[in-house]
Amino acid sequence: MAPRAAFSGATALAVLLLSISPAAVAAEKHRATAKPPAAAKPAPAAPAPTPGVFTTEARHAIIIETETGTVLFDKNAEERMPPASMSKMMTAYVVFGLLKEGRAKLTDELPVSAEAWKTGGSKMFVPVGGRISIDNLLQGMIVQSGNDSCIVLAEGLAGSQQAFVDMMNAKAKEIGLKDSHFDDVDGLPDPNHWMTAHDLATLAWRTIQDFPEYYHYYSEKNFAFNNIDQGNRNPLLYTTPGTDGLKTGHTDESGYSLTASVARGDRRIIMVENGLPSMKARGQEGQRLVEWAFREFTNYKLFSAGDKLDDAETWLATQPKVPLVIKQDVLLTMPRRSRKDMKVAVSYTKPIPAPIQEGQQIGKVTITAPDVATVEVPTRNSTRELT
Repeated sequence: MAPRAAFSGATALAVLLLSISPAAVAAEKHRATAKPPAAAKPAPAAPAPTPGVFTTEARHAIIIETETGTVLFDKNAEERMPPASMSKMMTAYVVFGLLKEGRAKLTDELPVSAEAWKTGGSKMFVPVGGRISIDNLLQGMIVQSGNDSCIVLAEGLAGSQQAFVDMMNAKAKEIGLKDSHFDDVDGLPDPNHWMTAHDLATLAWRTIQDFPEYYHYYSEKNFAFNNIDQGNRNPLLYTTPGTDGLKTGHTDESGYSLTASVARGDRRIIMVENGLPSMKARGQEGQRLVEWAFREFTNYKLFSAGDKLDDAETWLATQPKVPLVIKQDVLLTMPRRSRKDMKVAVSYTKPIPAPIQEGQQIGKVTITAPDVATVEVPTRNSTRELT
């Protein structure tokens, strides 16, 4: 699957389409005439939830189905927020890019400065004056969430932390992060350092798509360095089947946060939550959000590329009818409860006047279902040119 620069921003709506039998298509067929927000700060308290409506105590949250880009859940996902150590995903993304371009190797050893050694917060415990391989530094940054390892990578690969931060900001724009700005490499609090939950989900997906050879770091459960063994802080790696990444975060300003990716069968979802009150709440709420997404939604395949939907009548052409086909696979993520009330209609202007070009758009398929935005996909002539 080709990488996507960003996901759709609408809740529970299709990027492609949904599944239904050809008989149902025929039954429904008819013919007819054709502002920037303020710098990162905690969000205000959420209003009391509406009874029966799924919600979360996280201040910010988003769940995305990666196959279709459908947003399954959105709570303040476009608001700026302090990402804390989740911003290390951007640091890692830049390092992965340098490795893939051949500008660095995993075996390269980088020097440890006094600045890196004395950095506070979560640490890999790098020895001042030592040299550490990029491979180990990546493990220290991703598995142990080491702020010190981030600085060693930045200084060693870009010459300075600021030069590396500039690379992060340039790369963020390049891959479609719409409202993110980095001012450090480790995610420690800074008023000029922010992301949105939506951008974090986009970054997670780009990491999975662009660097499959390096993504394994995010699923490693522990790493020992300098005789200190530390476990991965991602709670879903231990509790939720299919979890293979990505990154936690915590500061007093941001609260407890998590960006997670979970794959089951042919589905993968990415979940971001931010602003939880404790480590326990982060784990429990993350698991609850993931299980809800897999339980309440699924992907439905409607058509495969090349499927014929109808024969359209022509006017003054060498053939009385031309086949109407779908040119791409058609897939929709939707609530399971909406499937039984889905409706599909094929429409086109009757008759189709000659000349008719091969691949010419002739009509469309319209799909509707409760709680799903209406989706339209063009149908096209699949025969050679007709005069």
